[in-house]
Amino acid sequence: MERHLDEHAKRITDRAVDEALARIDGGDQLSPELRKLATQQLAPWAEKLVRFLDETLRIPGTNIHLGLDPVIGFLIPGAGDAITSTGSVSLLLLALKERVPTIALLRMLLNIAIDTVVGAIPFLGDAFDMFFRSNRRNLEIIRKYRDDPKAKPGAADYLVVGAGVLLAIAGFVIPVVIVYGVGFGVLYELWRTITGS
Repeated sequence: MERHLDEHAKRITDRAVDEALARIDGGDQLSPELRKLATQQLAPWAEKLVRFLDETLRIPGTNIHLGLDPVIGFLIPGAGDAITSTGSVSLLLLALKERVPTIALLRMLLNIAIDTVVGAIPFLGDAFDMFFRSNRRNLEIIRKYRDDPKAKPGAADYLVVGAGVLLAIAGFVIPVVIVYGVGFGVLYELWRTITGS
């Protein structure tokens, strides 16, 4: 029954969005109520992405959810960070599209920076990711501050998003270099010691 109600609510929301878009195309001004209803639904892929990254698995018997980031990170160091980096970039671009104010973009950037710095520490970073869900936090920031119809992204917004993209890339590259670079270096030195070459 709950699923039926969710589907019914989605149909009503979709109809309101279609009507709102038709009125915009026709040049009419939207009422505040219709504008609010039309803009309430954020890109559906964003919620699915965040749920996938931060809350995919539930620990049986608890209300604790784990995302694929820490799980994959424990199994293949660096791989979880690559997945999170992709999510971070996607959410930053969504925030830019949704006209999130610069100060909110800076808060999102701070979340990415914290995740990047702590996530660079093998295994400890993956444990940290179970509790500090940067993508979930950033999606909530987008929901809270989005859709100012008069706002247009400025140079500062693009700079903040660019810095976020660089941080997200660093969040992938740093753990990979640490884990695989140092790990292979240690194995090479062990091999040289054993073989005497």
